[in-house]
Amino acid sequence: MSRQTIHKRYNFDEGEPLAPWREKIHEIIFEADTGWGKTFDVFLIISIFASVFAVMLDSVDSISTKYQTSLFVAEWSFTVLFTIEYILRLICVRKPMLYARSFYGIVDLLSILPTYLALFLADAKYFLVIRILRVLRVFRIFKLASYIGEASMMMKALRNSHAKISVFLYTVILLVVIFGSLIYVIEGAENGFTSIPTSIYWAIVTLTTVGYGDISPQSPLGQFLASCIMIMGYGLIAVPTGIYSAEITRQAIKEHKEKEITNNACPSCSYEGHDADAVHCKKCGAEL
Repeated sequence: MSRQTIHKRYNFDEGEPLAPWREKIHEIIFEADTGWGKTFDVFLIISIFASVFAVMLDSVDSISTKYQTSLFVAEWSFTVLFTIEYILRLICVRKPMLYARSFYGIVDLLSILPTYLALFLADAKYFLVIRILRVLRVFRIFKLASYIGEASMMMKALRNSHAKISVFLYTVILLVVIFGSLIYVIEGAENGFTSIPTSIYWAIVTLTTVGYGDISPQSPLGQFLASCIMIMGYGLIAVPTGIYSAEITRQAIKEHKEKEITNNACPSCSYEGHDADAVHCKKCGAEL
């Protein structure tokens, strides 16, 4: 089947060819297999860690008061740097809006918005810690793209097991309501169980074996019920783990044939994690 026939049948739209300077920017920003690309990504990750560290320091009153000007300059310097980088990412792809709506595109945008919002909302700047999500690009830099397939398998297992886990959580909710009501009747307000919602809170803490100890039964019957709930809690811990593990096993058997994953990014939408023999992008259909 010819290339023209494929594009006609599946309505692939590659967009206008990139100008040479845009291709060069795309190679540096999106490709980690080149020297300049790896250098750019390493510099980017160092900048991300430094900017998040600066935000953390700014939340410490003693440091913020002493180095307020320096932290302010650092925050805006990183924000300007990441803003320029975000604009360049949009410029060097054929379909900017497609990249802007992608996971990395949204994270890139959210990593710069808090600083500008801080001009109107002072505490908004602390949301800059979301920049740490951008370090996920480390998968490309250190050629760990094959792990993307493993992460995808885990997400599929989680989606496929959500019905069973939902039933399990519904059962847990019923149990804590019943146990909370029982302990309220047994102990009463004089022992700290002032209402059924408060008693349900205690039942949740006890069933999950957290045991804060802020409320505890005093009567022998209440202590016996608490012991039963704690023992039951240890058994319940294994249920969602078993459900999820079984689903991962099914996915692993289903996807037993390993596929080599490349680090190359689509020139149109910048999607990564394509199979080594892929000809078109699995997300937008553009030719790789």
